[in-house]
Amino acid sequence: MKLPDFEAWAVFAKVVETGSFGRAAVELGVSKGTVSKAVTRLEARIGARLFNRTSRKLALTEAGSSARDSAARILAEGEAAEVLAQDDAAALRGRLRLAAPMSFGLLHVAPRLPAFLNRHPGITLDLHLSDDLVDLVGGGFDLGLRIAALADSSLRARRLCTVHRSLVATPDYLDRHGRPAHPHDLASHACLGYAYLPTPDRWRFLDADGAEAHVVPSGPLRANNADALAPALRAGLGLAVQPDFMVWDDLRTGLLERVLPGWSPPPIALHLVTPPGDPRPARVAALIAYLSDTLSGAPWARSP
Repeated sequence: MKLPDFEAWAVFAKVVETGSFGRAAVELGVSKGTVSKAVTRLEARIGARLFNRTSRKLALTEAGSSARDSAARILAEGEAAEVLAQDDAAALRGRLRLAAPMSFGLLHVAPRLPAFLNRHPGITLDLHLSDDLVDLVGGGFDLGLRIAALADSSLRARRLCTVHRSLVATPDYLDRHGRPAHPHDLASHACLGYAYLPTPDRWRFLDADGAEAHVVPSGPLRANNADALAPALRAGLGLAVQPDFMVWDDLRTGLLERVLPGWSPPPIALHLVTPPGDPRPARVAALIAYLSDTLSGAPWARSP
């Protein structure tokens, strides 16, 4: 069974309401021909004329009179639904679904959300934390934060800041095992591995002149979450490549030390991504503006 031709019924109702094909066209913002074609299409579908038309007069037929009230309700309900949807899109209320990486979300997203929710009490937030690549469209998410060199996709992305990564260790570990002068020296060191690196079995380093070095890390621990490496790292069990947003404060206080300061893994970036399409509801735009403002100026986003 085919769906009713709701558009044509709404056009018919507007013609009845205004008493004229021309006035209906003006109110609907379409041509008079478009209105006439919609009514003709409807008459062909139901197999009966809806209007008796002369050059001076437009009168409803019996079929038109029978359908008039139902068509008017279709038009009114459609207009009401559109107004409600527009009001909802413009209002700072409703639910938002946000996806973010696990460690970054715990450290830097969740602590920022209370201020946003206090500012917008009509909004509720559903925060999903995972180091897996989340399908925003399939999962029904309004926006997501991703830390990566983004591949081409249909998603819309806004780059917020560079995410620097550093090779770090405790001063105690380096005092005991020596401070490597070149990435190749890491072959004799305990390396703590992060499984979700683009190439977890090979660390890549660049120096200021663009020279490149590759290291095959080996060590006592590998994990699929950067937080899981922190206890072993702070206990002096080895070195690890960590994003500065994870170790910035430990570097500042001296708990950790930056290793190979002349070399670093290729920088990546923090992006805010949203499904394609416009316009965005006001609540989504508000969260985008808030996260962009508070994250892009974070201390760990500055050059080391």
